[in-house]
Amino acid sequence: MTERERTAINEALHELRRPLQALALCGGRSGGDVVASSARLAAVALERLDREVNGGGAEPPREPVGCEASLHAAVRRWHARVAMGGGSLELSWRAGDAVVVGDGTALEQAVDNLIVNAIEHGGPEIVVEGRRRAGRLVISIADSGRRPSLHRAEGAPGAVGRIAATGRRGHGLALVRRFAASHGGRFALQRTDGGSVAILELPLTVERPASDLVA
Repeated sequence: MTERERTAINEALHELRRPLQALALCGGRSGGDVVASSARLAAVALERLDREVNGGGAEPPREPVGCEASLHAAVRRWHARVAMGGGSLELSWRAGDAVVVGDGTALEQAVDNLIVNAIEHGGPEIVVEGRRRAGRLVISIADSGRRPSLHRAEGAPGAVGRIAATGRRGHGLALVRRFAASHGGRFALQRTDGGSVAILELPLTVERPASDLVA
């Protein structure tokens, strides 16, 4: 197996692990929409893993994607994990009916990766924001920068932030960078003493006037 093949398989496993974590942590308490969206993402990731191992498969679709629904779904998937750690996860949507053209599932996976990165390496207060700027959709995930204590017992507030922290690292942000580049966008991660902010920018299909934006 080549290094490229090994990396591709590890990335596919990474994207399969995310929705399975969300399913396990919600325990059916977050509603059928969380179970359905997590199961759908797991199925897509499993298909990718099969393609990497056995070859074949179609290219991801390029179609109009309503971004507000994608961000709402991602926040719902990870709300239970953040709440278990005593933190908060909120969505601030100020981009109206923003639409981008591309792979909607890949967008959800990218946002999931950024939220989980904030949970595991920042937090506990996380805000996901969507806004417009110069014909682009700007998605930001900001955390409060207070890390959970390494001495807390499993099950104590903050301990959930360490789930999967001992596993392989680096795939999530690499996948986000690749997603941004393949959709004509860009990605940046800014760290400060007060926390970190991940910023994903994507070109909008049509720029809306300011009067259309949600306050």
